[in-house]
Amino acid sequence: MYGKFDAIDRVVQILIGSAALFSFFFGLYMLINPLGWYGFVDTVKATGPANVHFIRDIGLAYLGSGVVLGFAALHPGLRWGAAIVGNLWLFAHGVLHIYEVVIGICSQDIFWRDAPGVLGPPLLVFAGVFIQLLRQHVSPVPLPKFAFVSLMRDMNEPYIDDLSCAGGFMTERFQHGMLLSGHRHHASAPLFHMACLGSVRSEDCGPCIETVRSYALSEGVGSERVKHALAGKPDSAEDALAYEFGTAIASGDLVQAAELGDKIEARFGRDVRTELSLGAASVRMFPAMKRGLGYASACQIPRPG
Repeated sequence: MYGKFDAIDRVVQILIGSAALFSFFFGLYMLINPLGWYGFVDTVKATGPANVHFIRDIGLAYLGSGVVLGFAALHPGLRWGAAIVGNLWLFAHGVLHIYEVVIGICSQDIFWRDAPGVLGPPLLVFAGVFIQLLRQHVSPVPLPKFAFVSLMRDMNEPYIDDLSCAGGFMTERFQHGMLLSGHRHHASAPLFHMACLGSVRSEDCGPCIETVRSYALSEGVGSERVKHALAGKPDSAEDALAYEFGTAIASGDLVQAAELGDKIEARFGRDVRTELSLGAASVRMFPAMKRGLGYASACQIPRPG
């Protein structure tokens, strides 16, 4: 899910942002004052005399990496792919230094003096991306198609092969669409997930309910609280308001959706109403697609005879 940043998200921002600032200003220094940079970085003299044009070329590479990493640092969960792209030059540069010391072109003394500035920034970026991947706080958008399709197959989503074979970059477009059902910034986690649960419950999709339920639990909504809402007995008036709002959106009850939406807006603000509306509307995409593709039997909630 993509709610407000927590402390670990901020740490990841600092890791990637530090590499971004280093790369940007280091590159800017090389671009504006190449001879000054040559004099400042003592170890570079071992590679030969200063070449102003070449120093500026490398400065542009650093500058570009800094800009892309800065973009990624604003939201590492959504833009972790940009972090990897922005880190390519820094990582390749570090690998080149390791190669040169291994084959004897560069001395170990110079290598270790350069290491903090050469190896430090790319390692910071990789550490930040790894943390987000480990926590599963990442967007599916940067995943290559084969990796995303494999992941969806592991989740037993029956429609993924249809999307994969359809062509026209449909799988990639679907990856972008998945972000909609997970957007939360102003709304509290319980309020947001109650609206989504109410919406998907109306769609009569057992696996889809379980998916939304798991997201709610991962964001700290209690299991009993979720269970009571799905049983039609929400724990609080707030839970009932959001759950019924989601139900009204999914069922097409225009009057009730408007009335409940007005109550939510009056109590929590227009932004919260917008987020709950987007969540409740977009979470319906998955059961609707299953029915449209003929997978209704995999969608229905089992009922006793």
